[in-house]
Amino acid sequence: MSRLAVPKTYKLFIGGAFPRSESGRTYEVLKADGAFLANAAKASRKDARDAILAARGAVGSWSGATAYNRGQVLYRIAELLEGRRAQFVAEIEDAEGLSRAQATAQVDEAIDRWVWYAGWADKFAQVAGNANPVAGPYFNISVPEPTGVVAIVAPQDSSLVGLVSAIAPALVAGNSVVVVASERYPLSAISLAEVLATSDVPKGVVNILTGSPAEIAPWLASHSDVNAIDLVGAGALDWIDLEIAAADTLKRVLRPETGADAAAPALDRIAAFTETKTVWHTKSLR
Repeated sequence: MSRLAVPKTYKLFIGGAFPRSESGRTYEVLKADGAFLANAAKASRKDARDAILAARGAVGSWSGATAYNRGQVLYRIAELLEGRRAQFVAEIEDAEGLSRAQATAQVDEAIDRWVWYAGWADKFAQVAGNANPVAGPYFNISVPEPTGVVAIVAPQDSSLVGLVSAIAPALVAGNSVVVVASERYPLSAISLAEVLATSDVPKGVVNILTGSPAEIAPWLASHSDVNAIDLVGAGALDWIDLEIAAADTLKRVLRPETGADAAAPALDRIAAFTETKTVWHTKSLR
């Protein structure tokens, strides 16, 4: 007797759980040839607020972890991605219409970027921080600290690499994130959420919304409990208005990037989501 296939239900990822949109809305995700692929949840303003609340609650535990521990957790994500390469390759093949070799190259690049950022977790402060020369018998040391909750509009033309490239640098420094995935290619984002849910990432550290960036981004930009916003994938939106809304609540803003090198791995992307704290300490007079 033939069996019935069990189609996958793609939901949001908020606070470590997989809820449907509170609005009950979904939208069709199509293959590269226009054929139906899946239904994805269409996040609402309320979903965005819930994600921000979850991210705020997770900042303390994540930023309070040692840098070495954060690096271990990020590397664990890379390990799990490596174990599910075939699934991600198949999803990217279907969604973007790429060859098996091209899709595999994308997945491998995403894994490599996790590893690259994981390696910087316990080294970044040594590069971004500084011992400052001052007059007098004092140590004067500047160290980077996490900004807090970072909202992200992920690159819209990439299933996985762009998403990883936007999320990872914010996590390295100890921030929690709320990310709006690619509207056209959202399935790999939810599959990544399944990886995060089964890794050691604390609940609420990463929250993934699918749906319309044009609808969700204004609420993220204007929300007073978001400390920074990365508009890397917002180039097709009216991002100037988003930047103005972010300025009203004194957010750090990264402007949109385009092209193949958008959100390429860089220490500057980690530094963008940190604040510098300077400490004075007296030297021993003995």
